[in-house]
Amino acid sequence: MKNILITGANGQLGQAIKKVAAGFPAFNFVYTDYTELDITDTEAIDTIFATQEIHGCINCAAYTAVDKAESDEELAFKLNFEAALNLADVCANYHAQLIHISTDYVFDGKSNRPYTEEDEANPDSIYGSSKLRGEAAAIGSNPATIVIRTSWLYSEFGMNFVKRMRELMQEKESLNVVFDQVGTPTYAVDLAQVILTVLSKVYDVPASYGGVYHYSNEGVISWYDFAVAIKELTNTACTVLPVTSDKYPTAAKRPAYSVFNKQKMKDTFGLQIPYWRDSLQVCLKNL
Repeated sequence: MKNILITGANGQLGQAIKKVAAGFPAFNFVYTDYTELDITDTEAIDTIFATQEIHGCINCAAYTAVDKAESDEELAFKLNFEAALNLADVCANYHAQLIHISTDYVFDGKSNRPYTEEDEANPDSIYGSSKLRGEAAAIGSNPATIVIRTSWLYSEFGMNFVKRMRELMQEKESLNVVFDQVGTPTYAVDLAQVILTVLSKVYDVPASYGGVYHYSNEGVISWYDFAVAIKELTNTACTVLPVTSDKYPTAAKRPAYSVFNKQKMKDTFGLQIPYWRDSLQVCLKNL
């Protein structure tokens, strides 16, 4: 049995991994959050790897306050860059597989076709820059590192777009939602399943899998489309109105287009990816 360290275990993705963990009996999961493990402390990471005999690590921990990062650059880089490097170094020392989670914010959103892993990253925010630096550091230090970029993450856990829209639609007669930002939602439970499937493949069919991969659900929508689908699937009377992004200025610039090409992930690991609306329906039923 492989001992797998989960960092950021109390976040959306960490809790989603807990939800699907029983389907992967070959793994024993060691769940940690910042109270149990400071991933900015290399000695603390080394200690848990040694005492728990860790064989792999899924790094779900990150600084994700996108707008706050614009004025909190030091902490954003500490958690998204330095901590990723720390984990990659320790994983290399213990010959443990690292899976590190990244974001669509590494792109500026100026493309007109789905981004591949080979497309040049050009972040427009401190958050995106810190995540890109973390990717590069982790792979540069430990080429076996698998980086999975994802987008528009939501789930039954924590607070996210789906849960917030669901609440607001019960409280308000109408909502304005931006229609000029396009991408694809990712159901965290689907992503958790994919991560553990990828990790299983690494151990079952040893090969060189290190590098960057893209994952989201299938399909392309705007945030407005997403909100309309939530309204329809929850049968609420709230009216959803489309507006442009300039009506809601934010400290950090959002990518206008963040659709992923996921062919590399599908080809390498033999995956079939659920359609976004089907996964949204599952999530809403679980809520």
